[in-house]
Amino acid sequence: MEIDIEKFLVKEGDKLNIKKIGTEASDKFQDKESNKKELSKIVEQIDELQNILYAENKQSLLVIFQGIDAAGKDSSIRAIMTGVNPQGVEVSAFKTPSSLEYEHDYLWRHILKLPEKGKIGIFNRSHYENVLVCKVHPEFILNENLPSVSSVEDINDEFFATRYKEIKNFEKYMCNNGTKVIKFFLNISKEEQKKRFIKRIENKEKNWKFSSSDLKERKFWDKYQEAFTSALENTSTSQSPWYVIPCDNKSYGQLIMATVIKETLQKMNPKFPKVNPSEEEALKNAYQELLNEKN
Repeated sequence: MEIDIEKFLVKEGDKLNIKKIGTEASDKFQDKESNKKELSKIVEQIDELQNILYAENKQSLLVIFQGIDAAGKDSSIRAIMTGVNPQGVEVSAFKTPSSLEYEHDYLWRHILKLPEKGKIGIFNRSHYENVLVCKVHPEFILNENLPSVSSVEDINDEFFATRYKEIKNFEKYMCNNGTKVIKFFLNISKEEQKKRFIKRIENKEKNWKFSSSDLKERKFWDKYQEAFTSALENTSTSQSPWYVIPCDNKSYGQLIMATVIKETLQKMNPKFPKVNPSEEEALKNAYQELLNEKN
């Protein structure tokens, strides 16, 4: 089952209407079991590529998962990265900043979690919260105690335009230093979010995943869609692209995201380190010594 990832790519300069972008799986990807079988094959390829990336130790990959509440970020990270060597993967989840984090610039806590060379870094939410939730609730910016902001009125379109530029520059800096960035917007319908919220309430084992604040945020659905649209339009570049992933069918969305990760690693083209001549000779000698060794 071939997936053309270009269909989900937000090209630099594209104008979007997220409301008109489909959230359902296409006809040939409706079967969850078939999707899961295909996903397991791709995860094996990701694991192989990550192994080479780790050995090469020159590049890293940062994968960002963003989406509305109940979009499937946690389950997607688990489904895609289970089966990949845990030594080569670092997962970071970002919640409301702490008092210490507010004492620094808004990128500080994310910089601390960037993946080491040879590793895949996963951000469950990310620096984009500063132009998503903070755009819906600009009063949160006041906690940053910025010299240029004295009231909510100062947090205007110009303010966010500056943040988009800062984020683009940050990601360009990462790319220039060997960290490839790809970003997923897990796109679900409002009706699907409702279904998932109800399931979380009905299933006692999932009650912990639901908060009354989730329902309050649901009332801002349209504003969040606008915030995502603006963020994607202003920060998707050839170096660090956004992909809009239809996630009403989780298995389909996971299959697309895994395909993007696999193809991105293939384009990064990591190589096993070459052994220099003196080491090759030492290997030959060690090999012969082991063969000659008597038990």
